[in-house]
Amino acid sequence: MILTSANTLENREIIEYKGLVTGESLIGSNIYKDLFSGVRDVVAGRTSAYELELQKARDIAIGTMEEKAESLGANAIIGLKISYDNLGGTMGNTILVTAYGTAIKYE
Repeated sequence: MILTSANTLENREIIEYKGLVTGESLIGSNIYKDLFSGVRDVVAGRTSAYELELQKARDIAIGTMEEKAESLGANAIIGLKISYDNLGGTMGNTILVTAYGTAIKYE
């Protein structure tokens, strides 16, 4: 499966647009307790554990999106975007990671 943020595939002919596909993942508020309970996780000004959790959430969102595209018969996703939203409120500090793009079939 080809994934690109571009709206076309260079040197490839798009033969069918399958539609919008999405994937979501949540990071629970317990990560904040784990991260901020100690400063020892901060390396060179970056929080490594938090970055790893975000990477996992991003991978899950992209994987779910790819599965949906494959079920539509697509072999690529163009216009890929990833967004991060803090749900706050009654959800605590839960972060929603969303990946979305257009599933296509190319030759």
